[in-house]
Amino acid sequence: MRVWAKWMAMLLLGITATAAGQQRPVVSATVEPDSIGIGDRFVVKLRVAKDAMQIIEFPNFTREQPSGMEFVEESGVDTLKRDGRQMVLEKRYTMTTFDEGLYSLGRMSVFYADKNVVDTLWSNDTLRLMVTTFEIDTTKQTIFDVKAPLAAPFRLGEISLYLLLIIGGMALLAFIIWFAVNYKRVMPAIVARVRPAEPPHVVALRELDRIAGKRMWSSEQPKAYYTLLTDVVREYIGRRYRFGAMEMTSEEIMASLRGVELERDLREALGGMLSLSDLVKFAKYVSTPDEGEESYAAARRFVEQTVPVAVKEEEGA
Repeated sequence: MRVWAKWMAMLLLGITATAAGQQRPVVSATVEPDSIGIGDRFVVKLRVAKDAMQIIEFPNFTREQPSGMEFVEESGVDTLKRDGRQMVLEKRYTMTTFDEGLYSLGRMSVFYADKNVVDTLWSNDTLRLMVTTFEIDTTKQTIFDVKAPLAAPFRLGEISLYLLLIIGGMALLAFIIWFAVNYKRVMPAIVARVRPAEPPHVVALRELDRIAGKRMWSSEQPKAYYTLLTDVVREYIGRRYRFGAMEMTSEEIMASLRGVELERDLREALGGMLSLSDLVKFAKYVSTPDEGEESYAAARRFVEQTVPVAVKEEEGA
């Protein structure tokens, strides 16, 4: 009875071991083609039949490749077949070599991990590759002397860049010499161009002084006088309060000044001067010299009394 039990136990262990062996992945490898000329490429195909739960890592030929071989590229891992949990995976490696001879690539290996098992699995077959060279029949080949270098025709495009650089350098040098010679004459003009703009009230008062010096209100051309006078005031208002007074009508200017803090009599005097000028310019009204002088006084008073306080204090200092 004990002998029977012993044989049964051994049989079960054998069956278990056989089943476990069948569950391990199966590795196979081929090389296509198996014969090449020097410098030609060939492909190593590595296939693994495994269970879906098993972990497989293919070799990396970018870090290490067979002796005498040069790695070119590799493909991704393709699934060739799937049947339930069983699958067949394939990876292709493109390689080349530049030495003739018969190469033994050995057996290909993959890294295998399953539960508590970590191992390296090898293919059954040893891969071989024949590399042949070209045969040259020297009896049919004529050896020629080395030819002398050919004389290439001259082209302007070959030196065009250098010509432009030379011309540009000469122009820059000429400008530097001219500027150095005319420095004293050129610099004042440059400084004058970048001089800060005069304050609005300074420009307006200077133009009003010019009108007063000619006593234009007593001339026989009141339209020209009022046009000049209102242009001075409009330009001042536009620059002082930052809106387009030159393009506005008198009513639009007064409406835009409603939000500005002005004395009542100053606002009324400005409005009267603008209204009178409109009558003279557009309604052919003939003003008297007294009206012209009063309009001038209203314009000047408006400019003088609307100068910013900070500017007055600075000028007073």
